[in-house]
Amino acid sequence: MTEKITKTDEEWKKELTAEEYEVCRMKGTEQAFTGMYWDCKDDGVYKCRACGVELFSSDAKFDSGTGWPSFFKPEDDEQIEYIEDRSYGMLRVEVNCKKCGSHLGHVFDDGPAPSKLRYCINSVSLKLDKSN
Repeated sequence: MTEKITKTDEEWKKELTAEEYEVCRMKGTEQAFTGMYWDCKDDGVYKCRACGVELFSSDAKFDSGTGWPSFFKPEDDEQIEYIEDRSYGMLRVEVNCKKCGSHLGHVFDDGPAPSKLRYCINSVSLKLDKSN
């Protein structure tokens, strides 16, 4: 695993847009059907917007009908951090970038085979690299 990135809030605010900071650092959520990747069909690798680590392949992307990019598995499970989330009176599993700690979204157990998982990810947390 690559060494973790540690930055102050001020450093993150200088590097990220206000929306990216709200989602990635403050655990916000973009509105459904508004993100740039929710219906994207382009091939490539989805990287962490904040640090560039590879997170998801377009080969694992599927249309969940939720309005957020959805994947049935990460590119490398070692790049994902899983955290119990009891906010809003629900029990969910939050997924973060393990390298920089950025909030990505949540994982649910209602996805397609082979994993039966649905990684529901904010577009603003991602950057698609089409060169891979």
